[in-house]
Amino acid sequence: MSGEKRVTEATNSGQAAWDHSTHANFYDYYSQESASEEARERFCKIRDRILTILRNPLDRSLDVADIGCGAGSQGMIWAEGGHRVHALDVNGPLVELGRKRAAQAGYPIEFHVGSATQVPWADQSMDVCLANELLEHVQDWQSCMREFTRILRPGGALFFTTTNVLCPRQAEFNLPLYSWYPAPLKRHYEKLSITTRPELANYAKYPAVHWFTFYGFRKLLRPAGFRCLDRFDIMDLSNKGAAARLLVHATRALPPLRWLGQVCTPGTVMLAIKK
Repeated sequence: MSGEKRVTEATNSGQAAWDHSTHANFYDYYSQESASEEARERFCKIRDRILTILRNPLDRSLDVADIGCGAGSQGMIWAEGGHRVHALDVNGPLVELGRKRAAQAGYPIEFHVGSATQVPWADQSMDVCLANELLEHVQDWQSCMREFTRILRPGGALFFTTTNVLCPRQAEFNLPLYSWYPAPLKRHYEKLSITTRPELANYAKYPAVHWFTFYGFRKLLRPAGFRCLDRFDIMDLSNKGAAARLLVHATRALPPLRWLGQVCTPGTVMLAIKK
């Protein structure tokens, strides 16, 4: 998803206005990247790990919310397995592309153009909620989190990826060590990226404006009754060598080593299970 933020002007109806258009360069990049074999492999791994951790029987169909769906590639991976997919994104052209691709593949995915701060689904209506590379782009990210937790059924899974302020490597801005820049300097480059230098943020209409940590999300979600797992907790060790398995087990057991692992990995990964 390109990201989103609330536009300051209000419409005549009193509702906040949203820009659902996209930059041509951004659309071209994501239309190609979303259809790549690398993207498919990544989404398949995410699906399979979530289903394994949920201990979901292979014949049980789940309701899956794909928020920030972009061109629908991740949703199609779930639909391929017989799950009911409900998709939403602020980027109208990418949603339309996803709708066409799903129709061509024969998948009955429900697509919506809209905001992650107010999703169109009922309380406790979803078994899985996916939100990849979304929260960093939304000014009111707290509303997104409230929506994610609202629509999940007990025992459901919330999976999302976003920025990691601990790691100096990142893909949001084409600037070295950007995660560690002080806030005023980040605000400066954010402004440039939406005015005269769109290439700085890869032509995203709404560049990343928030930088998170796994620990911050865990502090937020635990009191709400979620069991929080990070990238090391959900890692599949079945195809790892002995040394790699030992290192991951040590990372899981030792908080300082886990923190160092977070510093060394770009992006925050969270799988939260609603109790």
